Amino acid sequence: MKALHFGAGNIGRGFVGVLLHEAGYELVFADVAAPLIDALNAQDTYTVHEVGFEARDLTVTGFSGVNSAADPQGLLEQIKTADVITTAVGPTVLRIIAPTLAEGLRARAEAGGSTVAVMACENAINATDGLAESIREVYPQVDQIAIFANTAVDRIVPNQAPGQGLDVTVETYYEWAVESPAFGESGPEIPGVTWVEDLAPYITRKLFTVNTGHAATAYFGYQAGISKISDALEDSQVRAKVEAVLGETKALLVEKFGFAPEVQQAYVNKILTRFSNPYLPDTVERVGRAPLRKISHNERFVGPAAELAERGMDASALVSAVGAALGFDVADDAEAQELQTKLAASRGDGAATELLVTELTGVAADHPLFPKLLEVFTAV
Repeated sequence: MKALHFGAGNIGRGFVGVLLHEAGYELVFADVAAPLIDALNAQDTYTVHEVGFEARDLTVTGFSGVNSAADPQGLLEQIKTADVITTAVGPTVLRIIAPTLAEGLRARAEAGGSTVAVMACENAINATDGLAESIREVYPQVDQIAIFANTAVDRIVPNQAPGQGLDVTVETYYEWAVESPAFGESGPEIPGVTWVEDLAPYITRKLFTVNTGHAATAYFGYQAGISKISDALEDSQVRAKVEAVLGETKALLVEKFGFAPEVQQAYVNKILTRFSNPYLPDTVERVGRAPLRKISHNERFVGPAAELAERGMDASALVSAVGAALGFDVADDAEAQELQTKLAASRGDGAATELLVTELTGVAADHPLFPKLLEVFTAV
């Protein structure tokens, strides 16, 4: 069996790749980073270091790399012959790789190949649906050759220490949930996967707890002058703010999906314990990167805050997290610098600030959340 995985970065090698390896798949990583692909083709093994409770080292073998920019024909052949296709490239990159996937899947169908599972393992709701839609724009008949299944993925993979090469340090915890109905009774055999009938409650809970809490810790920690994520949660004021944020998303999840309050609180407590793992060298700069995306409409702060406001429920802590994100001024983060430029251009101009709120958050002026957002934007 062979798995083609788009994205040979730390998440690809340290999460999706290692689970596919443990399931018995030969791994082929596709990426545009030539040095990374060269290293994958030059080495026979790499090690995934799981740190925290029940730490262990896992040796990954049976892998290779294909340069998706320099070797399009080689990538086409891999798409034609893979048994499973996965991605971990970031939600915004899915549209970029879709035409290539469409071309490869068309060639697979024309060659009489079997149907292949395609799963986008991204931090976004229904990312596979979005990828499938982009592929259908190029190849409308793709559903004859591909089965698309939405997934929810959860594992903290921090920035890696210099000199590790292909080795990856990750937390011990992981979850890879996949929606099963698309496959019927013939889904791929991946023991590390949790199969669920309806992914929506689980992926929403994950995004509005793990991703919301992680980013809130980063922005409140940055605001407090703290660099390490685990240290940020040791600060009582930062922790109280993060807990308030997760208290609001808990209220939404209980209301929307019927999770038992005590079950959701146990999930919150587990997440905060994971973030506090002192063995993970994770920083607020890494977790907070790309603030423009993180404060956008369907993302981890504005998404749940808008739903709460529509229900007449409190979203003050989530709005405060957006305010903290507006102060995220990291020099080597392109989105952070773009955000600061936009804020500076609108500062002192009420009309411009109102337009900027809608531009960056997707919340219209007549939405019940808008006045609170306008307040934090004006205060920056």
